[in-house]
Amino acid sequence: MHALGIERLSVFGMPPVAFVDLAADLGCEFVGIGLSPSGDFNPQGYASWSLRDDPAMRGDLRRMLDERGVRIGIVEGFAIIPGHDPRAFAGDLDIVAELGATRIAAVSIGKDIGQAIEGFAILAAMAAERGLMISVEMGSLGPLDRVAPTLEVCRGVGAANLTLILDVMHFFRLGNTIADLCAIPPDLIGYAQLCDAPWAPRFETYIEEAMYERLAPGDGALPLAEFVAALPDGIDVSLEIPMRARALAGEGPRERLEACVAGARGLLA
Repeated sequence: MHALGIERLSVFGMPPVAFVDLAADLGCEFVGIGLSPSGDFNPQGYASWSLRDDPAMRGDLRRMLDERGVRIGIVEGFAIIPGHDPRAFAGDLDIVAELGATRIAAVSIGKDIGQAIEGFAILAAMAAERGLMISVEMGSLGPLDRVAPTLEVCRGVGAANLTLILDVMHFFRLGNTIADLCAIPPDLIGYAQLCDAPWAPRFETYIEEAMYERLAPGDGALPLAEFVAALPDGIDVSLEIPMRARALAGEGPRERLEACVAGARGLLA
């Protein structure tokens, strides 16, 4: 069985304590968070917040996690970028461990495979020192777009605590297939993100669609049932389904996500 969670991109800046409460109300087992809001789209008008700068909020978050029986599935915000030393993430990794999380998400920006290998290796070693897993995401912004270069990067890093994040929209839109998914060693897949989308792009840029407008499971054309069936047993599956148009129309996060959770439960069953 797969545990089901919700990613922060789906709730557009909701503070983490309220986010955990919402996830529990929707029957989800975990949340994917960041240490601060992602982007500047804030249709609900949430107050500014930062887990880095607010120890009291970190304490409130830990208490809410315990009270509602929800855990932190992953913490985002770790990017390998040219000119940025990954060792600068040490303080953030300390906070991740303090919150009781066990996994971070990492991406590499730019197409340099050597940069990705070197950066992920440093970050994986730092994560291991704190008892954390690192999952690197296949996506369009770096060299991990197709399965072959992704496996090259993973072999180059060679870290026991490194696995992959497979986002279903990125995976298929970048040209990968179910056969490619089945070619990935199962123990290398650590986390999956679920949504739906049409095959044809709907916006001028891919990043706009990915960040702001995805569809509930069953409302698009992606082979979700086959994707889920090919995943290793027991990995976390999280809903990354931002719906900007519905938010601008006045729908709150609960209204937007209820059908998403129900659709995902049907797939996972």
